[in-house]
Amino acid sequence: MTSKRSPMRLPPIATGLRSAWHSGYDLTDLRQDILAGLTIGTVAVPLSMALAIAAGVEPQHGLYTAIVAGAIIAMTGGSRVNVSGPTAAFVVILFPIVQQYGLGGLLIATMMAGAILILLGLTHMGRLIQFVPYPVVLGFTAGIAVVIAVLQVPDFLGLSVGQLSEHFVENVGHIMAALPTLNPHELSIGVFSLAVMLLWPRLHLPVPAPLVGLIVGALAAHALELAFGGDTQGPLVETIASRFSWEAAGSSGTGIPPIAPTLVAPWQLPSADGQPLTLDFELIRELMGPAIAIAMLGAIESLLCSVVSDGLTRTRHDPDAELIGQGLGNLIAPLFAGITATAAIARTATNIRCGARSPLAAVVHSAVVLLAVIALADLLGKVPMATLAALLFIVAWNMSEARHFVHSLRSAPGGDVAILLICFGLTVLFNMVLAVAVGVGLAAALFIRRMMQLTQTRQITDTPQDEALRQTPCEGSDSSAIALYDIDGPLFFGVAEKALTSLRLVDDRVRVVILDMSDVPSMDGTAIVALKSLIDDMRHQHVALVLSGLPSHLIVKLRRAGIRKRTGELTWCRNLPRAFAVARRWLADE
Repeated sequence: MTSKRSPMRLPPIATGLRSAWHSGYDLTDLRQDILAGLTIGTVAVPLSMALAIAAGVEPQHGLYTAIVAGAIIAMTGGSRVNVSGPTAAFVVILFPIVQQYGLGGLLIATMMAGAILILLGLTHMGRLIQFVPYPVVLGFTAGIAVVIAVLQVPDFLGLSVGQLSEHFVENVGHIMAALPTLNPHELSIGVFSLAVMLLWPRLHLPVPAPLVGLIVGALAAHALELAFGGDTQGPLVETIASRFSWEAAGSSGTGIPPIAPTLVAPWQLPSADGQPLTLDFELIRELMGPAIAIAMLGAIESLLCSVVSDGLTRTRHDPDAELIGQGLGNLIAPLFAGITATAAIARTATNIRCGARSPLAAVVHSAVVLLAVIALADLLGKVPMATLAALLFIVAWNMSEARHFVHSLRSAPGGDVAILLICFGLTVLFNMVLAVAVGVGLAAALFIRRMMQLTQTRQITDTPQDEALRQTPCEGSDSSAIALYDIDGPLFFGVAEKALTSLRLVDDRVRVVILDMSDVPSMDGTAIVALKSLIDDMRHQHVALVLSGLPSHLIVKLRRAGIRKRTGELTWCRNLPRAFAVARRWLADE
């Protein structure tokens, strides 16, 4: 006799691409993907540069991220339409890493985070987003938005503030002290670019507002230089080319290198002090915390984005495949000098509105960014820093969800409001990792408190129905010797002791206690220990215990814990009539 082996289950990978193909893919869909990719690519170019600069690295690293990670995640992930790349949410995590460990440390931490994400996907942890309460997500995203906005103030105002630190309060102090150095030319470019990007969508033209803002900002800066001329100390308006320089393949220049991303060894890149990193166990240990933070935020952001895209397209994503795709992108992109990437909700929503049908749209978006790097590097270098700051102001505002934040403060229960404000404050003043950890912990404590209020134990008094149940034909038996209690709700560590304590105080006349547990859906280990303690106390008081309506899976748990039936002391029955019959028989046998 031969046994049939079940087919080996392949790891969930590229399910987004496969589902798009299996649903039927033709030339019309390909045309829609190409058009959507062209649009998203033009949006991604300025955003990728701005977010890389906000994270403390050169702008080309953001572009390399969109090129490499954007394509890899799209092809291997679990969503049809997600667009991945640098996102604003990571700024508050990446900026401190760059300050402490430099670009090399950031890339190594990103690769470690990629490995963690792959592990989460392989262990089917894709439902992780369900365990992060909405007040926690809203609190830390709003806090991130505030931090991002504050970090853009120096470039928007043209302040001579020097190197910002990783601490929010210190940065605010530095910015306030530098206000006398405000540059009116930088401010005028920033305000003009901001106004154009805010007003352009009202014209309902197909050209994305960020691209228009980039162009008009660069033209305005060039016009100022022609009208007023630069002085010996430098240009009137600082641009990407005036701030950043590069050296690669024996060549050098300013702005963005006009070359495609090439293989690099992250551990050979400089640390914060400009010296090459030493890749050893100590460095890995120090970067483990940041890597876990990157992985957790990447998982939350990508899965949130997938849920949003499902709602817009009426499709279903594969959360485990999405985590694996995100992990592969973050594992490989640093080898091409790309920084951390995750799915971007704004770019994904735009991708959907442009008619994207499959992950090929995100691949086209990566190709557009690559083309911009190779062919338009000189023009991108002319973009003013104030214009990029204006763009990030808009990103921060959209990310903050200010309307939802205010609405939650007004309408949410007091506990949720407290969690929201605590997560917001911790993100701004300390870091997002602490905010999420504390927020989830407080949310869990609040949940336990609410469940404690729902789970209760009460004694059933003599209603006509209960009196009929108590009637016994046995002479000499007393109905007052039987006490009936009802337990309603789950028994777990937060409520078990409270729910069972009241049963210890029974009338001296009571010889049998019946517990109606038909409304107890679950019990944890703490509840079983509390029940065993109650059984021992009842035995010492010579009081028998009958458990009624206990679900079969809980009976199995009790047996595994060593709780067995004992005639005259402990048993369990299907329903109350059967429980009262057993109680009357025990009383009659005494």
